[in-house]
Amino acid sequence: MDTEDLRAFVEVADSGGISSAARRMGVSKSIISRALNRLEQELGVQLLARTTRGASLTEAGRIFRGHARKACAEIEAAQEVIQCRDELRGQLRISAPLTFGPTHIAPILARMARQHPDLHIHATYSDRVIDIVSEGYDCAVRSGFLKDSTLVARRVGPIHSSLVASPDYIRTHGSPETVDEFLRHAALMQGTEAWLLTDGEVIAVHPRGIFKADNGVALAAAALAGVGIAWLPDKIIETHLASGALVRVMTKFPPPVAGMYVVRPPGPRPSRKLQLLTDLLIECFET
Repeated sequence: MDTEDLRAFVEVADSGGISSAARRMGVSKSIISRALNRLEQELGVQLLARTTRGASLTEAGRIFRGHARKACAEIEAAQEVIQCRDELRGQLRISAPLTFGPTHIAPILARMARQHPDLHIHATYSDRVIDIVSEGYDCAVRSGFLKDSTLVARRVGPIHSSLVASPDYIRTHGSPETVDEFLRHAALMQGTEAWLLTDGEVIAVHPRGIFKADNGVALAAAALAGVGIAWLPDKIIETHLASGALVRVMTKFPPPVAGMYVVRPPGPRPSRKLQLLTDLLIECFET
């Protein structure tokens, strides 16, 4: 099985079409099409359903995609070890949180791109938990408290957070001092998640969520408007805390320190490009 045919398939699967894959690889559409035909003939299955709007993965294609990406990554890692190149090449697909990714992670990716112009970086910013294996990502940056999974996780720094509200909200509703008082207040939440507090040990509480959004910046805006109490990472509210637009509440029951992690598909070792990203994130967030 030709590795370039595998790479062509992965590019088409990632970009959603032959034309876009050809642009990313710097080759003609006919070369991509021939590579896909060879691969499908060798496997004896249809990997892509081709339409006038692009190409979508068949069920077999979705299954094969993860294996193909892993094979390409292993080959690339082997080439890096053998050739000992200082320059990084190829592609790095990364998923990062929308809440603070554009402000805190994007500059690190820009630094990598400037230092390694032959490395193509494709970043997706979303607070949705992306399946990095089935959706074809090299890694994801995630924060909080990770659930058990088959992914390999590397902690790159702490995430400190606070319960906050606006001075107007506190003047109107008061500042809770106990857990029972807190549970009577309006909470700004991402869903129905439990909130974690520390009282000698970590305790989980279920606040009354009256305002919900899937993004921390949106929750911060609601807190600034005096809608309720929010549990937010300090990194996205530090300027509001400094100005007094938001103040900490329940300071006797602070949230436990969470973590920021780089997670990647299972494998024996990360690629050099992923190791560099991890080192830069540690440099930035462990301080």
